[in-house]
Amino acid sequence: MRHILAFIWKHNFFFLFLLLEVVSIVLIANKSFYQRSVLSNATDRVTGGIFTTWSGITSYFSLKQENQRLAEENARLHKILTREQLTSDTLTYKITDTVYNQQYIFTTASVISNSTNRRDNYIMLNKGRRHGIERDMAVINPQGVVGTVVSVSENFSWVMSLLNKHSKVSARIDRLNQMGTVVWEGGNPAKGTLLDIPAHVKINKGDTITTSGYSHIFPEGIMMGTVEEIEVETGDHFYTIHFRFSADLNSLRQVYIVKNLFDLEQLELRKNIINE
Repeated sequence: MRHILAFIWKHNFFFLFLLLEVVSIVLIANKSFYQRSVLSNATDRVTGGIFTTWSGITSYFSLKQENQRLAEENARLHKILTREQLTSDTLTYKITDTVYNQQYIFTTASVISNSTNRRDNYIMLNKGRRHGIERDMAVINPQGVVGTVVSVSENFSWVMSLLNKHSKVSARIDRLNQMGTVVWEGGNPAKGTLLDIPAHVKINKGDTITTSGYSHIFPEGIMMGTVEEIEVETGDHFYTIHFRFSADLNSLRQVYIVKNLFDLEQLELRKNIINE
């Protein structure tokens, strides 16, 4: 305290000058409307800049919470938009129990580990068995398909990425409703291959590829990518179609894990048909 008082006393003329300047500005501002408005505008710019900067800083540090909130909201909207009704020819059967009226449940998860530079790539998520996650659940993000859950622990799950030689997803050319299988042949992590599309149909570059819904894992109509190259060998009856993935699998942050509420029923029915 003594040093502070000594500093002020040593520079007393400077502090007296500042005090007189402040008093002068206040007197001028109170006497003149024009001067008051100029002073007010100047202080508003300064304080506005300070508050804007502070708001930007606080917004930056709250991005994680904001992204989580938006992901939860998107999951809720997905749940509403994908409620399914059981249909038989011209009749629609409405079930009042909303649990059975919807086919898919979406759970948000964060990516905590991911690879794209190997032949078999996997993703680790921060949701596991205690969050209701099981094997063979679909994983998507707002841009499209990401992969399939293949292993689950209490708090984490491993996902087989689309960038994996064992990955096969039933898909279709949207415009033509032609069914095929999406695989990854390695190399470029931005591109996949669609097989089993008959060579007699007319495929165009830019055609969209989505999930077919024929699997018990993926809902119908989830975006997979757009056609870039079309190949067919002489005498072959099927195309080899190279397309660009709609989801950037190298920059994954938030994803949705999709549970099919009817998967056991569908699997049981398929097993009965195979055994007959």
